Amino acid sequence: MPVRTPDPDPGDNGDEREPLSASFPGAQPGPNPNPGWLSEVELAEARRRLPMLYVEALPVRTDGMGAVTQVGILLRATPLGEMTRTLVSGRVRYGETVRDALFRHLENDLGPMAFPLLPPQPTPFTVAEYFPLPGVSAFHDDRQHAVSLAYVVPVTGTCEPRQDALEVTWLSPQEAASDALSDEMEGGRGTLIRLALASVGALR
Repeated sequence: MPVRTPDPDPGDNGDEREPLSASFPGAQPGPNPNPGWLSEVELAEARRRLPMLYVEALPVRTDGMGAVTQVGILLRATPLGEMTRTLVSGRVRYGETVRDALFRHLENDLGPMAFPLLPPQPTPFTVAEYFPLPGVSAFHDDRQHAVSLAYVVPVTGTCEPRQDALEVTWLSPQEAASDALSDEMEGGRGTLIRLALASVGALR
């Protein structure tokens, strides 16, 4: 299954997603209004030559002692019309801190009322490497070589998915770590969920 990790384009509202590829019908490679963002043609060229930096987040709800009680999994529609389960994820912009990128993508996918709890200096629980050729690592992205900083992020507010995130399904840690869910996840992210839950002691 093709893995398409969407990101906002350089529009002023920051809420639209990048097209399927640089050859998207009607796409215009004209001037880029945001100098900190890549045009479609520039992005395609960069992906041919460089690893791309991403952040990924597993939203969780915790009890009063800080133990994870629920795990939020996104249902997303791909540009090809397929439904897939995934995490909050997206690229880091030039000149943007990792924390700001993480907050931006959490807000883009979960809505402005999710209220994620981010420390001043977030520390990833792992670094996931996605390769275009399957089998190099546990993670696969057919477009590119991507390096992803992965985080577990508690959220305290109301999550209202936006853009192409259709819903957030809240599961127990055991359900989130199940083989059944892993089979629905894109790009090997079932493995990433298990690593995330192990990092916070939520796997029994």
